[in-house]
Amino acid sequence: MTAPLSKSPIRALVWGENVHEQKNATVREIYPNGMHSCIADALNTQDGIVAETAVLQDPEHGLSADRLAKTDVLLWWGHAAHGDVSDEVAQRVVEAVWSGMGMIFLHSAHFAKPFKMLMGAACNLTWREAGERERLWVTSKNHPIAAGLGDYFELENEEMYGEPFGVPEPLETVFISWFQGGEVFRSGLTYKRGAGNIFYFRPGHETYPTYHDANVQRVISNGVTWAFNPAARVANPTDAPNIPVETALEPIQERGPRLHSDGEEGFR
Repeated sequence: MTAPLSKSPIRALVWGENVHEQKNATVREIYPNGMHSCIADALNTQDGIVAETAVLQDPEHGLSADRLAKTDVLLWWGHAAHGDVSDEVAQRVVEAVWSGMGMIFLHSAHFAKPFKMLMGAACNLTWREAGERERLWVTSKNHPIAAGLGDYFELENEEMYGEPFGVPEPLETVFISWFQGGEVFRSGLTYKRGAGNIFYFRPGHETYPTYHDANVQRVISNGVTWAFNPAARVANPTDAPNIPVETALEPIQERGPRLHSDGEEGFR
């Protein structure tokens, strides 16, 4: 009897801006190998996930077409250098999501180029950096992203994000945060764009040890599993092919003049 085929692990890629770690001693002390490495190391302790890293400073920001094609779920953290991400790479990431790659945006990645392109909105919010307590309430207890959590969990020190959050209405709100100063924020939102699943998760200010927190690590690993789409990628998700009259499923009698010829590709 032959042994059953093993299930392939989810291939996660953690993208980090890798700027604060180089310039700020506090961030470097908390994350000596970078926030991206901390997140990837935690993911690599989970069965069924294999995580690698890429940073802004890599050629093509570490996000070549070939690498994205081999990535099941991309995680993105950015803050100080959103504008340094090339438009070409940002569009490449968006099209990978449309084709079926899972995507997780963390904390200040709400202003990342790919997130704003996928949301089609300003993605603005209010904020305060005071190291205040954050309490994240689970608002969808049976959601896979919240698996293994209680009714809430707390982070002793975090940056405040407050409503209104300028994003489209999500498919699901998994977490709502309360902050010590009184503000609230929708801290865990899901979307679908094309064939890709998207999760936005708010915590992760760089001067606090948020990504060392076990509950945060659980949410992120749950998010990777949830965002993974096992189906084959959609090829050429931006194509808009012409369907000739003679190939229609039902007979068609042409009733007016044409602008395009049969077989013509795309729109003009």
